[in-house]
Amino acid sequence: MKDVQSEKDFRNVPLKKVGINSLKWPIVVKEKHGGIQHTIADMSLSVDLPSDVRGTHMSRFVELVHELQEITPKEIERALDRLKEKLHAKTAHIKIDFDYFIKKSSPVSGIISPNDIKCSFDAEKGEDFKFIMEVSVPVVTLCPCSKEISEFGAHNQRATVNIKIYTKKLIWIEDLVAIAEESASCPVFSLLKRKDEKYVTERAYLNPRFVEDVVREVALRLDENKDILWYRVYVESMESIHNHNAFACTEKGEII
Repeated sequence: MKDVQSEKDFRNVPLKKVGINSLKWPIVVKEKHGGIQHTIADMSLSVDLPSDVRGTHMSRFVELVHELQEITPKEIERALDRLKEKLHAKTAHIKIDFDYFIKKSSPVSGIISPNDIKCSFDAEKGEDFKFIMEVSVPVVTLCPCSKEISEFGAHNQRATVNIKIYTKKLIWIEDLVAIAEESASCPVFSLLKRKDEKYVTERAYLNPRFVEDVVREVALRLDENKDILWYRVYVESMESIHNHNAFACTEKGEII
């Protein structure tokens, strides 16, 4: 059959990325303590395209995903090498968004329930391999100013701690989640009984944090890990008494 994609193109316009996105696919992710987790990913895959080639072979992206085993940095790098080889590309890129569940015990009753963490692996292979990991962790923030000026209570709300890191070594999702939760007023839980609610409310009240505080606390903890070469921290608070959200952000290092 005629290979239309491989026809010559004379417009002399190279393309940085061509590929597929919104590919739903079952994946297996390793857990820190030795287990594995089955979840569903939303994937984007692409390669560069030379100026003289009309199109890429889209089916080969799906074929590559079909060959993936566990989703680890090493497996992803091997997959990108195969993608470059199959499509005669200089660079290949894959982004994998997925839900990851961490089992947590409620603070007093000890009931175990899963907490959903939004995660992303974003990797590119040209001459070098670059791997960026992202987690979005729900937490509680309680306003220090509200606590200071109020005779009764203080406003508190759910916030999201988004951490992106570039590293040459594996960092576990669980470790980044712990950093986010330790930096906030209090973690959130899927299941709480009344005595747990009392604990969470009082812990947040005793540990008030602005979004600025949370970002700085996360940054200090990330600085302790010398394997992290670059990070970006973004915290957004879904304000409970304002008609807007509050956010803070910082970034450090470089992606080499």
